[in-house]
Amino acid sequence: MKITDLVEETYLALVSNKARSGLTILGIVIGIGSVIAMIAIGQGTQTSIKSSIESLGSNLVMVMPGAQRTAGSPVSSGRGSAQTLTVEDSNAIKDKISLAKGVAPVTSGRYQITAKGTNTNTQVVGTNAEYPAVKSVSVDQGTFFTDQQAKSGAKVAVLGPTTASDLFGSSSQPVGQTIKIKGMEFKVIGTTVTKGGSGFNNQDDMVYIPLAAAQRYFTGSEYISTINVQAVDEKSMAELQTQITALLLERHNISDATLADFSVMNQADIVASASAITGTLTLLLGAIAGISLVVGGIGIMNMMLTNVTERTREIGLRKAIGAKRREISLQFLAEAIMLTFLGGLIGITMGWLIALGVSHFANIATEVSLSSVALAFGVSALIGIIFGYYPAQRAAALNPIEALRYE
Repeated sequence: MKITDLVEETYLALVSNKARSGLTILGIVIGIGSVIAMIAIGQGTQTSIKSSIESLGSNLVMVMPGAQRTAGSPVSSGRGSAQTLTVEDSNAIKDKISLAKGVAPVTSGRYQITAKGTNTNTQVVGTNAEYPAVKSVSVDQGTFFTDQQAKSGAKVAVLGPTTASDLFGSSSQPVGQTIKIKGMEFKVIGTTVTKGGSGFNNQDDMVYIPLAAAQRYFTGSEYISTINVQAVDEKSMAELQTQITALLLERHNISDATLADFSVMNQADIVASASAITGTLTLLLGAIAGISLVVGGIGIMNMMLTNVTERTREIGLRKAIGAKRREISLQFLAEAIMLTFLGGLIGITMGWLIALGVSHFANIATEVSLSSVALAFGVSALIGIIFGYYPAQRAAALNPIEALRYE
């Protein structure tokens, strides 16, 4: 049998019952489309989370406070909210560890900000002049406060773009204006470049003020909430983390590292952990969507078995005039593969459109990768072969005499 004849016969067999063929293809379309869309959402989320973590800074190591554990307590309580780190700890890291390219201590809290009849409730970050370099923050208008202003506690502020827009409108120039933080006046000396983000840790919705001012007027404490340390390069992050841990244990007079009243987190480890979690989520979404592919494959087998039954006399006639068993099997297998092939093409298009729709209307990041398309298409072809094989073999095994007698 020639390939052109096989393709023509396959086409005629499928269009002879358009409704049945269409419904069978629909099962594959839904399965492939679901797999493409779910994997796109999972991969998009993974990329988005990774970008958000990396945007926090380059080669970043973060030191967080934590209540000291006792020998009988397996976990540290109050992590991130305890008061165990000071500016002196930050200065010690800067002075004694050569792998620390930049050090930015931070104390933060949410406060009511007012300006010219407008107000907003946002995060106020008290830090030093090294913060922009350590946390990859760029100044858009004006300047960031100097090291001298940070140490003296000058009442100056740098606004994130979202905060600036909320207080002064998108067309106004906030630099030189005055804002009030809990009733305390601060002069705006700059705004930062948009970085993107959402939720309580949106770096565009922040106000940066000198650390000494934040401690003096708002927290009333010498303690800080985080020490951000930038390594000289990516390869030095693990060693920097080890040296910071050793230094702070010595400063806090703690001999057992398991009883530390702080924690040191490596940015690379955070990215790896987040990627692992989102990767598992993507795999789970793909697996759930893949169930519909199996259902679609069962639909193909059901249709092909029905075709074999309906075309029993045709099969007997073909065998009677010399058609070989292999040719009969190949014909029915080609029909099953053609169904999944068409369903795969339409399903990939549908999945891509769904991913675009989710990204546009639901504002959820999606990413359609070539590997996911190839995987979905390969699985659909495999389903056509697997679920089409049994009906094809059953058709080829029919006895020609019995088939001709079939009514």
